[in-house]
Amino acid sequence: MSDQDLYYLLALLKIDGVGDIMAKKLLTHFGTAEAVFKAKSNQIAAIDGVGTVLLKNLKDQTVFERANQELQFIKTNNINVSFFQDESYPDRLKHCIDSPVLIFTAGNINLKNKRIISIVGTRQITSYGTEFCRKLIEDLAPLDPVIVSGFAYGVDIVAHQFAMENNLQTIGVLAHGLNQIYPKTHKKYVAKMEEKGGFITEFWSSSNPDKENFVRRNRIVAGMTEATIVIESADKGGSLITANLANDYNRDVFAVPGRVTDKYSQGCNDLIKTQKASVLSSAADLIYMLNWDIENKAKPVQKMLFVELELDEQKVYDFLLKNGKELMDIIALQCDFPIYKISGLLLNMELKGVIRPLPGKLFEAI
Repeated sequence: MSDQDLYYLLALLKIDGVGDIMAKKLLTHFGTAEAVFKAKSNQIAAIDGVGTVLLKNLKDQTVFERANQELQFIKTNNINVSFFQDESYPDRLKHCIDSPVLIFTAGNINLKNKRIISIVGTRQITSYGTEFCRKLIEDLAPLDPVIVSGFAYGVDIVAHQFAMENNLQTIGVLAHGLNQIYPKTHKKYVAKMEEKGGFITEFWSSSNPDKENFVRRNRIVAGMTEATIVIESADKGGSLITANLANDYNRDVFAVPGRVTDKYSQGCNDLIKTQKASVLSSAADLIYMLNWDIENKAKPVQKMLFVELELDEQKVYDFLLKNGKELMDIIALQCDFPIYKISGLLLNMELKGVIRPLPGKLFEAI
């Protein structure tokens, strides 16, 4: 991307009322941010969602000064910038409707042909959560996954640390610009993380780690990864927001169960109880559910001969046989079963060896 293209893009994103979704609409229609600014009002007004207030805001000339300031910061500090249509932009994040138009990165991030998961949870991680996180990452290390988290206290920084200990690429998604580190006590990890991995943010150098920014950055954590793992969480917290976003993006979500009396297991237990997350008791669960088991992939899976299916199971099996791999929600809708019932049916059929789960909450007949 040329400096001029980036300059106009930055200016467009500073227009009041132009969020990521509206920016993408305008860019899709006009081709470039510069063309948006040069378009006539009646041309812009024809875009769905554009009103008189936005038309007025597009005439705001102060955004160019702010865009120039940020462009100078980017060039001076050798910040990498990825446009949402660029090859360098995280592939899965491209498919999220509200993904950032631009992301800024620092370090040595390489996401090509990589398994990418996020690990999130409470800032008050317990010894139980710490030990589970350590064992999980250690057991996953031979598969070389990228570990994504939010670089915050608790589960986040523990996940980053264990990833580095196992020589895995790890990425911190920040809720502020790349001109600072929050919390400041985590500065000591920056250099090592940037050696193999680094940092991603959508926020400018003028942005502070405000509360609302942490909620916004969670959609990047959820959207850029294949699955989100919640290690520990109270009944409320940012990690539950990330889990819900991952569900909205049709990503796999896993939660580590705990005792019902433990405060920081309540959120995980609730995710499992409401079927918003699968139970995660070991790395083997994740490997199996995400279809990462390379050895099993190499071996053709054969269903048991003369398997007896219940009528409801037969209905689901016939549907999958006819339509190929399909999402759980679609199976439930097309076969006219409630979600709570289809979940149990699919599990039973999987145990009988007639279907198998695939990444992205898909199932197929064997």
